[in-house]
Amino acid sequence: MKTIQSYEEWQIAIKKHDSLLLFVKTNHCSVCEGLFPQVKALKESDALPFYVLNISDVPEMAGQLSLFTAPVVLLYYKEKEYARFARFVPMEDLKYRMQELIDGREQRD
Repeated sequence: MKTIQSYEEWQIAIKKHDSLLLFVKTNHCSVCEGLFPQVKALKESDALPFYVLNISDVPEMAGQLSLFTAPVVLLYYKEKEYARFARFVPMEDLKYRMQELIDGREQRD
């Protein structure tokens, strides 16, 4: 898991990886704090690169990624947004979409 500290760092990350997961949180967000361990637990068993962004630290990313709430879980494939889950994330749906990316990558390898 790596923390995104700037928009430029984010641009490098999405160019570097074929697919990835971005967890967006903010300060003083109890939903963010409750969801983060659940998403992190998924990451430990999966092969997607995992990034975390505190939108309070990099506010320009809110406009760049059209973020209007937190938490947000974004899945990217080939530098494009593949799936977005905001606020209350259905974990089964997130697992399914993550598995789609992983399975697709394995078929290409």
